[in-house]
Amino acid sequence: MCAFVVCLACVSLLLRTSLGCFRCFVDVSDGLQLCWGHMLTEHNVRNVDSCFEMVDRIFNNNERVIEAGRVGEGYDKQLKKLLNAEILPMVEEFHEKTNADTVYEERLQTAADNFIAAASKLPRVSGCFPPCGFQIVGAVYNCITCKYDSCEFPLDCPIKEINATENSSNQMWCEVPFHLPDDIEVVWRVAEEVKTQQVNDFKEVTAGSDRLYSIPSTSLQHQGTYQCEIYSDKRSIVRLYFHLSVTPQVLAGHTDLQEIFDLSLLPGGQLLPAPGSTPRSILLPLPLLLTACLTTSLLLLFLSLGILYKDENEEADEDGDVF
Repeated sequence: MCAFVVCLACVSLLLRTSLGCFRCFVDVSDGLQLCWGHMLTEHNVRNVDSCFEMVDRIFNNNERVIEAGRVGEGYDKQLKKLLNAEILPMVEEFHEKTNADTVYEERLQTAADNFIAAASKLPRVSGCFPPCGFQIVGAVYNCITCKYDSCEFPLDCPIKEINATENSSNQMWCEVPFHLPDDIEVVWRVAEEVKTQQVNDFKEVTAGSDRLYSIPSTSLQHQGTYQCEIYSDKRSIVRLYFHLSVTPQVLAGHTDLQEIFDLSLLPGGQLLPAPGSTPRSILLPLPLLLTACLTTSLLLLFLSLGILYKDENEEADEDGDVF
């Protein structure tokens, strides 16, 4: 009965202090056997508590160990193999034998260093791509919790605005910046004439593997919000939204004419520049325009002088005829 109580106390202590990689991958029974013969050199007494504290310091609170364990989806099994390859031989060697705390310190530290070196060579993950989507490959293993930390992004992406002219062609691509499984299913839905992300407002239009939704000739009836949802193994991965606004062709043509009229009133015949571009001229370049104006002014001056000279000669002839 006494031995059972001691064993129970050791188990409770092990679970309380070990909150990291060691607890994730080493069985409780193996941990107890490992620390059974831990001797405090200073007092020459067996102390399991001190062994668990040493394990906690070398493995569970060691940032290098925790960082080495931050692997991608599925590689936690590899971590378990690597750590047990270091610990289990010690368990067999130390079984029901006493060893000084200095021996434990050296052997456990070597095991931790070997684990760090081997685990660091396992594939790292690409990380999470904001702002949306259930990104399985972005999850990272966390030795402190013994679980994978998900990206924790919402399933729904922000609405993307699309402005189109009537009778023009339009394409919407259901693309994401993160890796997708091979067995995806793509479902396109539409909510006519409204801008919304309410799932109940949408009606399904296509389903399959095509991530492209094309409208050959856009009309006013195509206005609304389009939703693209990607599934894998019947589980939703991400939902993208596109809000399509359509400008009538007549109104678009009127707008173009109005812009041309406004441009004709600008000084020097300058076109309004596009952002980041230089102004363009729809008339003659400025030097040629100035030359033409100067030439015209001179011609008008010469013509005026010629007319005045002619009038004076005619008056002089009339005076001569009177005498």
